[in-house]
Amino acid sequence: MIDQLAHPELTATAIVALAALVCGVVMARLKQPAIVGYILAGVVLGPSGAGLVANREAVTTLAEFGVLMLLFVVGIELDLRRFIQGWKVALFVTLVQIAGSVGTALALRPLLGWSFGLALVLGFAVAVSSTAVVIKMLESSGDDDSTVGRVTVGILIAQDIAVVPMMLVLGGVSRAGISPLDAGKVVFSVAFLAALFWLLVNRRLRLPVTGKLARHVELGPLTALAWCFGAAALSGLMDLSPAYGAFLAGVVIGNSSQRESILKSAEPVGNVLLMVFFLSIGLLLDFAFIWKNLGTVLLLLLMVTLFKTALNVAALRLTRQDWGAAVLAGAALAQIGEFSFLLAEVGKANRLITASETKLVVAVAVLSLALSPFWLFTMRRLHRVAEASSLKALLGAVYGRAALPPPPKEPPDA
Repeated sequence: MIDQLAHPELTATAIVALAALVCGVVMARLKQPAIVGYILAGVVLGPSGAGLVANREAVTTLAEFGVLMLLFVVGIELDLRRFIQGWKVALFVTLVQIAGSVGTALALRPLLGWSFGLALVLGFAVAVSSTAVVIKMLESSGDDDSTVGRVTVGILIAQDIAVVPMMLVLGGVSRAGISPLDAGKVVFSVAFLAALFWLLVNRRLRLPVTGKLARHVELGPLTALAWCFGAAALSGLMDLSPAYGAFLAGVVIGNSSQRESILKSAEPVGNVLLMVFFLSIGLLLDFAFIWKNLGTVLLLLLMVTLFKTALNVAALRLTRQDWGAAVLAGAALAQIGEFSFLLAEVGKANRLITASETKLVVAVAVLSLALSPFWLFTMRRLHRVAEASSLKALLGAVYGRAALPPPPKEPPDA
C-alpha cells in the first residue's frame, strides 16, 4: 500500500520514527530503557513483523554512525579521576568476565558442536554488558551515584575499552592465526590509551577553536560530529577500529574545558543515531529462526543470564566488595550488550560465523537486553528477602527471642 504512494520512502521513514517514539514512550512509562522500545519498533516494522522496512541495508550506515556516537559520548562522560580510583576493580572484573566467557564457550564447543569462530564470538559477546541499558537502570533506581553504581560504571567503561582489542583479535583470527602485526596493534591501542589517560589526568586541555564553534547554535552539532567521525576516520586509516578513534576523541573532549558545550551539542544527534542503531537491531531479529531454534535460544539465554550473574558476583567478591554490592552489580551486568551486535558483524564479515549463527547471537542478545530490567528487579527483591531472613534468623539463633523486635502493642481500650 505504501509503495503506491507518491513518496513511499518518506512515508515509511515517518512511520518508523513515529513507531520508535511510541514504543520508546511506552517503555519509559513502564520505567524501562527507551532503547528496548526502539528494538521492539524494529521487530514490529521489520521482516518478522509488518515488513514495512524490508531492506536493513538502508539503515546500516546510520546504525554504524550510532555506534561511533555512542562510544564518543561514553568517552566524553568518562570521569577519568574517578575511573582511575577504581581501575583495579574494573580491570580485574573485566578480565575475569572475558576469560570466563571465552573459556566456557570453548569448553562447551565439543559438546554443542560449535565452530571455533562461533565459540570465540559468543565468548566475546557474552563478556560485554550494555552501557546504555545498565546506566538507565541505575538512574531509574537512584543507584547511579552509590557505591554499586560507581563500581558498575567503572566495569562498563573497562568493557567498552576492551571491545576494540576484541575486534582486532577477531580480525586476526580470521586469517588463521593472530599475526605479529595484529598483536602489535592490540598492544599499541591499549598502551596509547593508557598513556592518554595518564596525560589527561595530570593536565586539562584547552581547545579554543572548538569551544567557540561548540557554542554556536548551528555549528555546535557539526563540531561534535567532526570530532567523532574525524577521529574515527583517522583511526580507520591507521588500520585500527573506527570505534577506537571515536572513543579517544570523546575522552579528549571530556577532559577539556569544552566538555559541557560539546556534550550538549552531541547528545541530540547521538540520540537519533542511537535510535536508528537499536532499530536496526530489531530488524535483525528473525522470529521464524527463533521459533525453529526455540530450545537452543532459550537455553542459551538462561545459561548466559545465570552464568554472567554468578561470574560477576564471584569476581566482585574477589575484589572484596560486600555481598549486597556484588549481587546488585552482578545482576545489573548480566545482560549481553549492544556491542555484541558489532562483534557478531565483525565475526560474520571475517567469516568466523555464518549468517545463521549471527542470527543466534542476535536473538539471544536482544532477549537478554529486553529481560535485563526484570532480572535486576527480581534479584534486588530476592536479595532483600534473603538479607532480611538471614539477619533475623542469625539474631534469633545468637540472642534468642530478646533479639527480635517486640510485637506491636494492642491499643488501650476506650
